Amino acid sequence: MNKVLLLTTTESNKKRSKRIAKLLIKKKLAVCVSLKDIYSIYEWEGKFEEVEEVEIIIKSEPELKNDLISFLQKKISYDVPQILLKKFNSEKNYVKWIKRTLSK
Repeated sequence: MNKVLLLTTTESNKKRSKRIAKLLIKKKLAVCVSLKDIYSIYEWEGKFEEVEEVEIIIKSEPELKNDLISFLQKKISYDVPQILLKKFNSEKNYVKWIKRTLSK
């Protein structure tokens, strides 16, 4: 089966998000990174937070999962970065493009 890794995280602002996205592409950890403005509500250290932030959606190979997690834990500005990931079945030509693009 043709699998694609989709990883979602968040960052506090567009500038930081763009920098992370470009580094992911440059380091061949991601084939494509999408950025989306979002509004989040959550509890942190006993207080409700309401913040504008950027959702970062990363498309990559499942084999790069650990490298991606390690990279994001160092680069994301939050104390506890959101790192959600899932493998998806994908159309074979898209998977071929990912593998070709990310080959080192």
